[in-house]
Amino acid sequence: MIRVISEGKFGRWPLGLIVPVQDLTPFSPFPPGEWTDALARVGEHGCEAVELAVTDPTRLDAAHVAEALERAGLRLASFTTGQAAGKEALSLAAPDDAVRRRAVERIQAHMRLAAPFQAVVIVGLLRGVDGDPGLLVESLRECARADRTVRLALEPLNRYESRLVNTVAEGLSVMERVGAENVGLLVDTFHANIEEPKIGEAFRRAGGRLFHVHLADSNRWPPGHGHLEWGEVRDALVRIGYRGSLILECLPRPTAGAPFQAMGWLRSMWEGSR
Repeated sequence: MIRVISEGKFGRWPLGLIVPVQDLTPFSPFPPGEWTDALARVGEHGCEAVELAVTDPTRLDAAHVAEALERAGLRLASFTTGQAAGKEALSLAAPDDAVRRRAVERIQAHMRLAAPFQAVVIVGLLRGVDGDPGLLVESLRECARADRTVRLALEPLNRYESRLVNTVAEGLSVMERVGAENVGLLVDTFHANIEEPKIGEAFRRAGGRLFHVHLADSNRWPPGHGHLEWGEVRDALVRIGYRGSLILECLPRPTAGAPFQAMGWLRSMWEGSR
């Protein structure tokens, strides 16, 4: 049985971590190749959701994923795709037609894998570090047409990681040009802390087009280890009626167990403020 996202026990939102499947990611304490064991550990720590970091979805069997999720008691919230950008230099905004075509096909493969789980497919670094915004719009439009039931979440990144789409306002502008209801936004608190005047206002501006959320503190450590105002984040999510997942995309510091401890801290603080 495939588990899909519904309202979580943590306030209004399923809460979870990132688990890499094929390649390393700095945002997880787990090594790739042991992802089924990692899912079990994530479930044991009280998480409800998980984000899978997948470089090449054609190498992954949906039935195997569903079985592993069921054993761990987890729902698959999302797929992150950025490892393909770093490893294979794929970009949705590349001037090279062949590179851009491979990037589109990669996102579409993620969409096929995501469909039975109702999972969000994230467009982060795979949109390109630089490139033509018009080509990005065309690529996203082509991806969106492949399956209107699968949601694509474009993530504004800070200026040091990409020069394409740094703010929620820029993301909404791209979405308007794409003109597809299944293209929305992912807001990451780390990036928003750099680029947005007020994080709460960024979430409110995203509104109903907010498909997914990444949590990390101002130093990219787990929530509670920096200076972000987490009450402001919670209040903004409540105000816009957000019903997606909250996934920690943070460095596992100062210890590998810090992300799990941060989730307990968030539960205590946010539920106590209701």
